[in-house]
This record gives sequence, structure tokens and C-alpha cells, in this order.
Amino acid sequence: MPVDALFGPSLGSPEMDAVVADQAWLAAMLEVEAALAEAEAECGLVPTEAAAAIRAACDPSRFDLTAIGQEAIASAVPVVPLVRALTAAAGEAGRFVHLGATSQDVMDTAMVLVARRGLEVLARDLEKAAAACADLAERHRDTPMVGRTLLQQAVPITFGLKAAGWLAAVDDAADRLARVGRELPVQLGGAAGTLASLGDRGLLVMAGLAHRLGLAEPVLPWHAARGRIAELGAALAIATGVLAKIGLDVVLMAQTEVAEVAEGTPGRSSAMPQKQNPVSSIEIRAAARGVRAQAMVLLEAMEAEHERAAGAWQAEWPAVTEALRLAGGAAARANRLLKELRVRPEKMRANLEVGGGLALSEAVSAGLASVMDRERARRAVEAAGARSMATGRPFRDELLSDDEIRSQLEPDRIDAFLDPVRHLGLASAFVDRAIAAHRRRRHTT
Repeated sequence: MPVDALFGPSLGSPEMDAVVADQAWLAAMLEVEAALAEAEAECGLVPTEAAAAIRAACDPSRFDLTAIGQEAIASAVPVVPLVRALTAAAGEAGRFVHLGATSQDVMDTAMVLVARRGLEVLARDLEKAAAACADLAERHRDTPMVGRTLLQQAVPITFGLKAAGWLAAVDDAADRLARVGRELPVQLGGAAGTLASLGDRGLLVMAGLAHRLGLAEPVLPWHAARGRIAELGAALAIATGVLAKIGLDVVLMAQTEVAEVAEGTPGRSSAMPQKQNPVSSIEIRAAARGVRAQAMVLLEAMEAEHERAAGAWQAEWPAVTEALRLAGGAAARANRLLKELRVRPEKMRANLEVGGGLALSEAVSAGLASVMDRERARRAVEAAGARSMATGRPFRDELLSDDEIRSQLEPDRIDAFLDPVRHLGLASAFVDRAIAAHRRRRHTT
């Protein structure tokens, strides 16, 4: 259960909540301590039996998480009381606990472990969301609808093209997160980044620790270079921004007056029985805003004083936790939203024809420009469109009432220009390209 028991469930997901829970952080810190002892034993710095004893003592159930959190107030980092408790739990092997490391080594590496596991959850959810987008794009490859720019009707597109745009963006976001996850490194620098206390075996210990934890080995300790963590925050913000764009599109298309789509599991109103609120889209957008806020914290934390930041580093732990939690909630809701989305092609076609063909003015203008001066053609079609909007008469009627236009274009040619299916450009081809790229990606990842 999230610490935020009232608001948390609306924006998180059970799977991600477990990954970023306090218990998961504690387990990650203990995992680092155990792996460190084993890596040092491999290099001859710690007796093998002592490393085994430390590993056995690193059982999260043996530690009082609440007490560690309270004791951490005195040192501004939970590793200090944790090491004290682990030293006592390890008995005679306790003198080898945390050998050569500093608190930031354990916190940074534990944060990377938590982040990597969170990214694995996100990868699965984003793959499902992408698959749902691909299904929508394929099923509605040729479903015409009006494209909208600046919230105004523009030209015909297909719903398949819109879904293909979602698909490509989700795949890009997933690839970015995967790269960030692969590059997350172990942190081991000792007191100030020299590993002096480990002598000439410091690099061997770093390599062994990285190998045991399955993390990248950095060129040198990164305790004061926080670009990797800032990049993690940015990638999470981009991924949830992609999902929020999908949510916004759905919110706009689900408006009563538009009604082109509807969520499969809409929300209720406490006062209005008729309401069918797009709650998944709403929660996705809310979560994305929270992720962006945490990403800014991580970007701000890049300004680190000398060899260890005074405050900025400590701000990263809750920021990474919350960014992952909210990103997990957004991705889980996107899966449900896209899988259950109800598409209404008949409303899309009706809205396309609301302006009596105004959405085809570009096609008419281009056709007219083929037989007369381009600027004169544009002005004539623009004037017909303005009259149509002012009077409510169909755009076709206004075109035919214009002597200049009628002298150049026969009614059947005007009708051809006003047929949206004839003016979808490369919409279907782009859908095919997006789906093909998605399938290639699935076979290579």
C-alpha cells in the first residue's frame, strides 16, 4: 500500500508501488552491502566466511525500517543506522561490513537498483500500450476523421494515423527508457571518490560489485556527477508526457459534442447521473504532471558542491521514488485506456462533414490553382469558406455560387474535391510504416 493511502491509489499501480516501497529500498541497500562484501572477499579483502555471514545477515525482515528512518534524521542518510544495525546482526563478521564504502555508494547503487526494477515494470506496460496502439492503427487504418490544428478543424486524416502517431511515440519513449536502464552504473568511490581505503584492489572491487549486481561499470565514481539520474528523470517525464498526450486526445475526442471515442470503463459523477467521465485519461495526465515536477528536482540536483552535495543528493531519493511510482500509474492506466477504447467511426465521419466540406478547402484550393493563378484561387476559396461559416450554407453551395470558381470547375469536380476519402494523402501508408517499424522493433528487442 502506498504511503499516500488516500490519493496514491488513483495515480499509482500495485506493481510499481511494490517496486519503490520503503521495503524495496531497504532490500536494495542490503543487497548492495552483501554484494560488496562478496566482491571484496573475491579480491582477498574480506574472509569468505565473513562475506557469507554478512550475506545471511542482510535479510530485510531482520531490520526495523521505521527505527532506521527515525535514526537517519541525525545523519541525513539511512545508511548510517542501517550499517550500525547490520554490523550488529553480522556478529564477528560485522567488522567487515561496509568496508571501504561510504553512505553515498550504498544509497546511489540502491537507487539505481530500484530504478532498474521500476524501468522493467514500465517496459512491460509500455509494450502493452504500444501493442494496443498498433491494434487501433491497424483496425482503423482507413477510418476517416477530421484532423484538428490549434483545436480547429483542419483537413481529413484517419483515426488509424492518429493511433499510429501514438504508437511511434510510445515505442520511442520505451527505447529511450531501455537505453537509460542499460547504462545505469554501480557507484563505488569511498569517502571522496578515490577508493583509497581499498588500496590497489579498488577497481577490482568496483568491477566485481557491478558484475554481481548486473550494473554498468563507470569509468570513475559519479558521486558528484548526477547527469545519469537527471537523464532518468527526463526519460520518465518524456514517457509519461507521451502517455499524457494520448490521454489529452481521448479527453478531447470524448467530449459530449464530439463523441468520437469513449473510455471502456468511464467514471461516474457524484451529482450528475449522465456523466461518463474519461477517468483513465484524467489520471494519466495528472500523473504526468507529477513526474515532470520530480524530473525538475533531479535536474536541479545536478548542481553538487564539490565531492558530495549538501541537500541536492538527498532530494533525489524521494524524487526518483515518486517519478517511478507516477510513471507506473500512468502506464498501467494507458494499457486499460487503449485496450478498452471505444471508437465511433460514424461520429468521426459526421464531424468531418459538420462544416459542409470546409475541411476540404485545401483540396479545392489546390484543384482550382491547377487552372488559374494560385493566389486568386486561394482568395476565392477562402471567401467562399468565410461566407459558409457566416451564413451556415453548405460550403459546396458557396463554391458553386461564386462565378469565378464555377467558370473553372464543374460541379462534379468540386464534388470530387469535397470527398474526404480522396484526400487522405499518405495517411494509410504512414500507418503501415508505423506498424512495420513496431513489428521490427519487437523482433529486435
